[in-house]
Amino acid sequence: MTATALSASSHSLATARPVPAGHPADRAGVRRRHLVSLPTGEQVTPAAAPTVRVTRRGRLVLTSAVLGVALATGAVAAWPAGATATPEVVTVTEGQTLGEIARAELPDLPMAEAVSALVVANDLGSAHVHAGQELVIPAA
Repeated sequence: MTATALSASSHSLATARPVPAGHPADRAGVRRRHLVSLPTGEQVTPAAAPTVRVTRRGRLVLTSAVLGVALATGAVAAWPAGATATPEVVTVTEGQTLGEIARAELPDLPMAEAVSALVVANDLGSAHVHAGQELVIPAA
């Protein structure tokens, strides 16, 4: 069904031209419903449970979260248990040298390395110690 519409030309003369089927001007006289009646009471059917759809971004977030938890768990399991132990402290007695303390407390290391480890661990300026001084023994 084609309808005719009036349009103004450049000379202000009204001319009639055909309007294609399905054009909004063709349906101008058709009244459409605006209200829809819905069932009430026992006639209402329960809606289907919504399904969970995970988008690409959602999959990325879930994968990242799982990997993060796995890495954190692996890091905690791999962390050495002795790292949280309190360091051993030795008090220097009268006449004791840093070499003697190094030999007694770090027997697995060569003497020079053991003395250097004690100097570094205790932030000493030199290898001289005095009686009553407390020294932290580093882990060998």
